[in-house]
Amino acid sequence: MADAALALLAERGMRGLTHRAVDAAAGLPPGSTSNVARTRQALLELAVRRHAEREARLLAPVETPETPGGLDALAQGLALAVHRSLTDHRDLLIARYELALEATRRPGLRAIYDRTGAVFTEQLSAMLAAAGSPDPARHVLSLVAWADGLMFSCAAGSFSTRVPDQAEIRTGLRELLRGLLGR
Repeated sequence: MADAALALLAERGMRGLTHRAVDAAAGLPPGSTSNVARTRQALLELAVRRHAEREARLLAPVETPETPGGLDALAQGLALAVHRSLTDHRDLLIARYELALEATRRPGLRAIYDRTGAVFTEQLSAMLAAAGSPDPARHVLSLVAWADGLMFSCAAGSFSTRVPDQAEIRTGLRELLRGLLGR
């Protein structure tokens, strides 16, 4: 159900996300989604939680080194995740934007969205600290803003017809990380 909800968000936007549409998309009997998520809020919460699970796997790719390898290893791992978001998982990225905007209007959803996102920012903060950041919390904000800006521009904004390759993303991340880390 939650995967069907995310697919609907990416395909049809927030207006296309209904209990009936989820039933149809998931191949379930009518009323099945309503039995699990009785309200629209509950359906959105289900989608946010599932989105966080799927994005956590995407943002922790197997190819990323487990041990801190410095600035280059961090840039490589992050570039891989950003590139995957823009290519193989573009629908998940678009669903995230739909959920983020909806969370601005629903305080209950905002709390869940922020709580699930905090797991990623905590991990990123630890990686930045290991790479030598003197202020990981502030640097996480800059790094996430840069990556989110790039992904939004390439998925839905003025650069939506051109996705940078992994090498371009890695170069941009290296430049940003060098500036943040003073190297």
